[in-house]
Amino acid sequence: MTTHTRLTFHGPLSAARADAIVARLAANRPRTVLDIGCGWGELLLRVLEAVPEARGTGVDLDEVDLARGRRSAEERGLTGRVDFLAESARYTARGPADLVLCVGASQALSDADCPTAEALRSLRSLVSDHGRVLLGEGIWDRRPTEAELAGMWPGAADSDHLSLAELLDLAVASGFRPEWTETATLSEWEDFESGYQADQEVWLAANPDATEVRDRLDRHRAQWMSYRGVLGMAYLTLVPVLR
Repeated sequence: MTTHTRLTFHGPLSAARADAIVARLAANRPRTVLDIGCGWGELLLRVLEAVPEARGTGVDLDEVDLARGRRSAEERGLTGRVDFLAESARYTARGPADLVLCVGASQALSDADCPTAEALRSLRSLVSDHGRVLLGEGIWDRRPTEAELAGMWPGAADSDHLSLAELLDLAVASGFRPEWTETATLSEWEDFESGYQADQEVWLAANPDATEVRDRLDRHRAQWMSYRGVLGMAYLTLVPVLR
């Protein structure tokens, strides 16, 4: 069964927002780009296209995602300027880089239940003094009710995420200033969640006896309906404070 062919990014990120983010990051003319938990590396590849003198490294543990990233790099003529590496980001020695991307991947830098604080400290050590960090981090758009938490992922708790204000305060306390703050729209979330399941839903319609697939899709849809409008995504462009 083919999956995720409808998605360009593995998260609630529109092409228009991605273009604006890339333009802003490219304006700082990074020579080295490090993508933590890179997955397919789409944003990394777009930065490399925008900054021809830059070289990139993406690290992730998912070989399937990395293979998709390598294929995309080859199709775009970027193979000689990017490495997709199957390795952990914990205590990585790949930095410091002029631009560090960490989008939906703070858990790759910490084993904590709420990894944001440790991740931000790691990101400060991985970025060069005059560089930038793009942090894409889940937030609560509003605090969830107990009923909503019960319908989300197993073990979901209020402490799993911060509010936008709390995330910004934590970024500042970790040695950054926020150059740009933005959050995913409901439309971006709906495009992502629909695209995440679309291939499987079409397949299931033609194979209605696949009970395991049906149960998994129904379970994920129910979870999405529990966090729809509650779970958000912040995209912070962070400038390191000189030490």
